[in-house]
Amino acid sequence: MKLDPFYLIVDSAEWIDRLVPLGVKLVQLRMKDCSEVQLRQAIRRAKTICAEHGCQLIVNDYWRLAIEEGCDFVHLGQEDLATADIAAIRAAGLKLGLSTHDGTELETALAAAPDYVALGPVWPTILKKMKWAPQGVEKLRGWKDRIGSLPLVAIGGINIGRIDSVFAHGADSAAVVTDITLNADPEARVREWIACTARFR
Repeated sequence: MKLDPFYLIVDSAEWIDRLVPLGVKLVQLRMKDCSEVQLRQAIRRAKTICAEHGCQLIVNDYWRLAIEEGCDFVHLGQEDLATADIAAIRAAGLKLGLSTHDGTELETALAAAPDYVALGPVWPTILKKMKWAPQGVEKLRGWKDRIGSLPLVAIGGINIGRIDSVFAHGADSAAVVTDITLNADPEARVREWIACTARFR
């Protein structure tokens, strides 16, 4: 499986509606503290927009809803992985991405036979409080050596200026959140990301 090198992560269907039509080919919908009704509505809207624009939609955490809504890709953190029904996810035909932060988590993730592995935070991130120190790009190389042909997603503090370093150290895709959503002109920033990652496709 090949992932697009530009992996956008947003927290609403509104962001997807706004940014995916610009040419985004890989997006994760990561919503927190929402009702099931809100989540279903957002997933349905995101799924429609992504289908119209040839974009791969990945649903974060809510694997049961992803199955029920006919999605084809889910991303789980380690806590969610511990309680998820991986057999049910696979039986529904969903692909699976998993977060990792240390060697033990990587072993746990690989045991679930994921379709990609994410490592973070590569650099300091303001997105959420992390109990892990920044991993650094050298750890990306170590992770890639361990997972082989499995796609590796780098996440955490990544911006345009750090793209080359991320891919030079073995990442197949760079996940980005705040560099776009907190930008004064998110649309222009997305176009810049698409242009800058085109050579890694």
